[in-house]
Amino acid sequence: MENYEVLMQLAIIMMAAKLFGLIARKLRAPMVVGEIAAGLIIGPCLLGLVQPDEFLDRMAEIGVILIMFSAGLETNLKELKKSGFIAFVIACVGVFVPLIGGTVLYLCFHGFDGFGTDKFFTALFIGCIMTATSVGITVEALKEMDVLKGRVGQTILSAAIIDDIIGIVVLTFVLGFKDPNNRPAAVSLKVALFIGFSFVLGYAIYRVFRIVDERYPHTRRIPIIALSLCFVLAFVAEEYFGIADITGAYIAGIILCSVRDAAYIDRKISVNGYMFFAPIFFVGIGLKTTFKGLGGSMVLFALCFVAVAMLTKLIGCGLAAKCFRFRNIDCVKIGAGMMTRGEVALIITSKGLAMKILDPGYSTAVIMLIIVSSVVTPIMLKMLYSKSPDTSPEEAAEKAAES
Repeated sequence: MENYEVLMQLAIIMMAAKLFGLIARKLRAPMVVGEIAAGLIIGPCLLGLVQPDEFLDRMAEIGVILIMFSAGLETNLKELKKSGFIAFVIACVGVFVPLIGGTVLYLCFHGFDGFGTDKFFTALFIGCIMTATSVGITVEALKEMDVLKGRVGQTILSAAIIDDIIGIVVLTFVLGFKDPNNRPAAVSLKVALFIGFSFVLGYAIYRVFRIVDERYPHTRRIPIIALSLCFVLAFVAEEYFGIADITGAYIAGIILCSVRDAAYIDRKISVNGYMFFAPIFFVGIGLKTTFKGLGGSMVLFALCFVAVAMLTKLIGCGLAAKCFRFRNIDCVKIGAGMMTRGEVALIITSKGLAMKILDPGYSTAVIMLIIVSSVVTPIMLKMLYSKSPDTSPEEAAEKAAES
């Protein structure tokens, strides 16, 4: 590609992402769905106005890193502590049931050659895609019904946040096994070393940031230093520990999520991330998606993928909630609220495509899952809440005391 042609490619990507993102929002779907659709339309699938290349791949990689950094910055550690053991258990079950379900689904379609084979690793990666919950659509639906602060609403919100953290840890382990020379003990040691390194370095950086933040609040140097930390940890994670760069970026965000200017940092990062790099990433998913060779077996797999991904969250999280004596209908609400998938599923998929773990055809199944879950979840929640309104944690405690 000639240097000047890059400018036209970027202009087409940005305008298409914005236009189709707005259309998606008007249709009450996530904007990322519109951005992916933009990639399908302007890419090789239809118009062929933009072709995926190495430059766009690098830009998209920066977009992924910024998205995960922002997700870490938005993590509320105090709320996670308040949510306690219940949300943690629901999140754990909500990760491992879909992980097993996705792995078994792939093996059912392609056969089982034994542990440690490429086929088993791909199956495990398919399960990994199913683990992450995107709570954005659920939160909007709960806000609209004014039930987000209820007991069920808070449980869903906390479990979804913990769910993403556990999902990233699982992804880290799974990618560690990509190298055939890696053994479970070696992968576990690398992850443990990186967590230990991040904890020690993170605590020191956090203390320094608090001092700088107090002396120079709301100054440009704060987000610049924060962004540098994000890139450094992303590099260190990938280069020295063999862990996904997005894990390093996410931990960088968590390190800084409790500083006073965390929201200010997030706003500044979002200017570059969500205005420029993130749309390139989401449009890039559409650009790489191909319908060539999408025969009956792949269509059947995509339909089964959507069904398994949604049912494993619904059943897994619902049964976990039942263990803590939630009412049956509240268990279904929690399971339904955890069904949505979004950015993290796309990020994991893009990793699989970049590392040649997945064929491009599988991204179609992921896109279908995001669209279907984004439409079905709000409808289910509205139906369930119309039958049985939620109670706030205080009201629940009062009723429990009265009984």
